Amino acid sequence: MFDPILERARMQTERGEPCALAIVVRYEAPISGKPGDKALILPDGTLHGWVGGGCTRPVVIREALRAMRDGRPRLVRITPEAAEVEVEGIVAYSMTCYSGGTLDVYIEPLLPPPQLLVLGRSAVAQALVRLGRALGYRVLVADPEASTALFPEADFLVPSFALDNLPLTPWTFAVVATQGEGDEEALEAALAHAFPYVALVASRRKAARLREVLAERGVPADRLEAVRAPAGLNLGARTPEEIALSILAEIVQERHRNPVPALAEAPTPVEGLIETTLHIKGMSCAHCLHTVEKTLKALPGVVVRAVELGYAEVAYDPARVTPSALAEALEARGYHLRTDTVAEP
Repeated sequence: MFDPILERARMQTERGEPCALAIVVRYEAPISGKPGDKALILPDGTLHGWVGGGCTRPVVIREALRAMRDGRPRLVRITPEAAEVEVEGIVAYSMTCYSGGTLDVYIEPLLPPPQLLVLGRSAVAQALVRLGRALGYRVLVADPEASTALFPEADFLVPSFALDNLPLTPWTFAVVATQGEGDEEALEAALAHAFPYVALVASRRKAARLREVLAERGVPADRLEAVRAPAGLNLGARTPEEIALSILAEIVQERHRNPVPALAEAPTPVEGLIETTLHIKGMSCAHCLHTVEKTLKALPGVVVRAVELGYAEVAYDPARVTPSALAEALEARGYHLRTDTVAEP
């Protein structure tokens, strides 16, 4: 049977974008959500579908975004007796709607498949493509002489080191395995993108020389320092297949360490903005978190970093908004700042 929510989820991950599926699995009346109700949550917090009313949506969106960031599913219980829930594996939130009732929602992060980008056509490159495909990676190959005859298992090929025509995503792990055939060009092309992992199949001495060459070309030092060289875990590998295995083992390790690289990045400071923590009284539930976040985001010159029970981390432009204006906006929604939370600049 065709399900529009599942179809939307499929299209989202095929585009290389994460999402989270929320499904109601249990309820205690009176409550609007029922078992089988489902919704899809996107990285911007948009919710498509139905899992319940106004007391449920903020909780589900909040936990869905967290699931996309840490890559782990969770079971969320929204109930008037949240303080009494001490079941391992259940994340409990207070039900603030007057109707009461309890709802259990299972939230599953749906992350795009990881991609392996191989630059080069060496024996190690060919072994990487074969093993990467066997492990379920979508494999991309870039090399001036790349061909389907040389790489029959590859999903995408480009006959150059220009990567702009490849379907790159934040889940792309790049390995430069040129081994003497276009090393500088291939490594420079890989470092032009914010891949979570870039490895170079080369000795330490050769890698150091390549870093010097690319530094002279203007490649930032932090990008050069991030290159893994020699590539792979130290398994004592000798053959191309063993070297490929050690590299893929390192990629697996990196994936589990940081399952969602694009969403896990720290907020970037913005020049001219004042970073501060607003200590807010009157916040007691997910609905409060949603209201406070929405209120602050609506103010000109305000960037919301994080909202938790009791406080909000924000950056604001003093030329466009004052701390007094922040306090007034929150007070209009029933929330009050502690008097020492922030001072006028």
